[in-house]
Amino acid sequence: MALARLTLASGRSVDLAELRFSSTYGDLLSTYGDLLEGYPCKPVNDLRIRELLRAAERSHPGTPVHLVPPPREHPDQYAGGLGPVEVLPAVACLGTFHSAALDPARDPVLYRSRLAVVWFQSAPHLPSGCDTERALRDIDWTGLARDARALA
Repeated sequence: MALARLTLASGRSVDLAELRFSSTYGDLLSTYGDLLEGYPCKPVNDLRIRELLRAAERSHPGTPVHLVPPPREHPDQYAGGLGPVEVLPAVACLGTFHSAALDPARDPVLYRSRLAVVWFQSAPHLPSGCDTERALRDIDWTGLARDARALA
């Protein structure tokens, strides 16, 4: 049973089978509440995104992984040695989505298309209906997902 069903902008219906939330900066914080690498900035954010993508690839071998490019805020704060302050949304999400097979010749009982998606949002909530981030609804499913055996 799916956690949620989304209708993409293309009209394709996809099921959210698994969702993991994590704090965008939680594991980068020391016990004193400071970022271990300094402060939220482009190099730190790019590192965090790479870590999330690697984790998605490790936990879903054989499933393509896609990053929904996150919004990046640039508050008017002092820029340190790593460049200007750059803040990502507070919650990092890793979702596994399934849908009907891409190849209509495949047996619809035995095959489903799959895609693991990493995205960011301001609060931990299930994507659903009109509350779904626009960038998440705009995913190019046919260009990114891959068919696989449903029971694999």
